[in-house]
Amino acid sequence: MNPKESVRDDPVLDDLDRRLVQALMIDGRASFTRLSEVLGVSDQTVQRRYRRMRGEGLLRVVGLPVGSRVGLFESWLRVRCAPSAARAVAKALARRPDIAWVTISGGGGDVHAMTRARTRQDRDTLLLDRLPRTEQVREVGAHTILRKFFGGPDPWPGVDFLSVAQVAALTPPAPEPSPGRYALDAAESRLMALLAQDGRTPRPALARATGLSESTVGRRVDRLVAEGALFFDLELIPRHFGYETEATVLLTVDPARLAEVGTALAGHVEVPFAAAVTGSANLLAVVVCADTLHLYTYLTERLGPLPGVRQLEVIPALRSLKRAGMLVTDDRLTDPPTAGSWSGA
Repeated sequence: MNPKESVRDDPVLDDLDRRLVQALMIDGRASFTRLSEVLGVSDQTVQRRYRRMRGEGLLRVVGLPVGSRVGLFESWLRVRCAPSAARAVAKALARRPDIAWVTISGGGGDVHAMTRARTRQDRDTLLLDRLPRTEQVREVGAHTILRKFFGGPDPWPGVDFLSVAQVAALTPPAPEPSPGRYALDAAESRLMALLAQDGRTPRPALARATGLSESTVGRRVDRLVAEGALFFDLELIPRHFGYETEATVLLTVDPARLAEVGTALAGHVEVPFAAAVTGSANLLAVVVCADTLHLYTYLTERLGPLPGVRQLEVIPALRSLKRAGMLVTDDRLTDPPTAGSWSGA
């Protein structure tokens, strides 16, 4: 099944909405004027469509750090607990600002999440102290993200409604980072926190919140993007684009073939995220498909035959509670807490 065929009947988004979504996926901070020029509609129409979709929780632009560039400790967590406790554990993780992509998976007793800890101590406190002491948590597995093959700043090709010329017109220049890790100062950390709530926050609002001038805010944001420390992600609900089935796939790949298989996954439209991780299963992929038959076909005809793939574990997603930065409620994106600490399940 082609997901693009199923969205034609989606009552929530029409063709212009979907083209605007892809435009924002390419450049989340593009001005409404620029978006209207590329899409061939009025500025007012673009603003109205965006505000409706954002207000209804259908999408949200968020500014996110590139973890490897700014020194975050990123791991994929697999928390196994009693099925009756999974929702409470998942909600507690979702409330943490250093946790993303919280999903209840498998048979209902698996909770998956991504950590973005600022320090090793913060990560270890969560993994070695708070989670293991939470009632009904039976096992905690942490797999360090070694290298991302796809995800983060990469626009996902699963949303494909613009022409080649429109994509080219919106694509910003590639980052040109300086050597070494980028060290955020206090003002940049504050900007990151604000943009994580709303990546399209106007410069005047950013200036008021940080105490910087508008011109300084503009230069700082531009520098963070140019240095590859900040990117703008578009959060959305895949089912509105014809993707009804989501799963986490753990692959055990021959080490000599790991880069080859990871690169291959990065070219698959079904894969919005793929990374090499620690553990016996050394490659992690998030897979979205039109339905279970599409998932079966993808696994058996495209993923399984890749050279070096020795084993697959497919873990279906039952419910998403949080994506990159937004909480998910009844198929809508909602604002997360601006700050928070661990709350036991």
